[in-house]
Amino acid sequence: MLTYAWRMFSDVKHFLRINCQKLFLTAKVLWIVSTYKLIMLIQNMHLYQGVVVRNVPHVSGHSISDTVDHFFQTNHPNHYIDHQVIQTSFSFIIYSRYLGTFMQAVYNANKYSKLVRKRERVRNWLDYNKLKFERHPDRRPTTKVIHLINPNDWISWICGKRVDSIEYYEQQIKEIDKRIALERQRILKDPKSIMPVAFVSFNSRWGAAVCAQTQQSRNPTLWLTNWAPEPRDVYWQNLAIPFVSLSIRKLIVSLTVFALVFFYMIPIAFVQSLANLEGLERVAPFLRAVIEL
Repeated sequence: MLTYAWRMFSDVKHFLRINCQKLFLTAKVLWIVSTYKLIMLIQNMHLYQGVVVRNVPHVSGHSISDTVDHFFQTNHPNHYIDHQVIQTSFSFIIYSRYLGTFMQAVYNANKYSKLVRKRERVRNWLDYNKLKFERHPDRRPTTKVIHLINPNDWISWICGKRVDSIEYYEQQIKEIDKRIALERQRILKDPKSIMPVAFVSFNSRWGAAVCAQTQQSRNPTLWLTNWAPEPRDVYWQNLAIPFVSLSIRKLIVSLTVFALVFFYMIPIAFVQSLANLEGLERVAPFLRAVIEL
């Protein structure tokens, strides 16, 4: 009996020794990971000193940039940094540069971005046809195009006409480039293209936190401030949505989710009530004879 007890005690000691070694190893790894995360957090703290401002009111005779600059110099003079409007129509370029020390306006370049995406698609088709031609130099790739060149040629307008793919997509790219240049000039010259949204930088995290977490105006629908998200988290097309429209959309989504959950529970509760014979007999008394069999 004593020999058996001693063996059990030795096994327990051996088990505890192995587990303690594993525990110390796990603790060391946790300390290393935690220290690395702390260092990365300290290095990236300056990236979180920005605030996104929405629904900037339009002041007659002043641009969005001037309005934002005057507002923050008046209300946050100790933490707000000087501003500079970046003259570009690419929203993601604007934002990536905002992480420095400036305030930048955001342009409504949704149509511009659609043209850029269209050009990329056409460019992909051009590269595909060039590769296809390199593999088979004796045969030029063709594609069917439906457009009315000759008003009397209704057959080609209905059925389409075969054209050289490489020449066709090269011509398409040239036309899209012209449209992109015109759209870019329109965005830069049209003051309506500047959206009432700005990304503002502060010289301290405290100043950014005060601005992001407090109401900036008596009108709760103006000067809406939040922590600025990272560039990859911004869906730029939604910045052009007005505040009222955005609030209505949120309300519709909430009501839709509530209705879906509520009305989905009704058939589930009904089916659950039929899961046993007593519930079935209570709901359908005419089946009592069948149930009692």
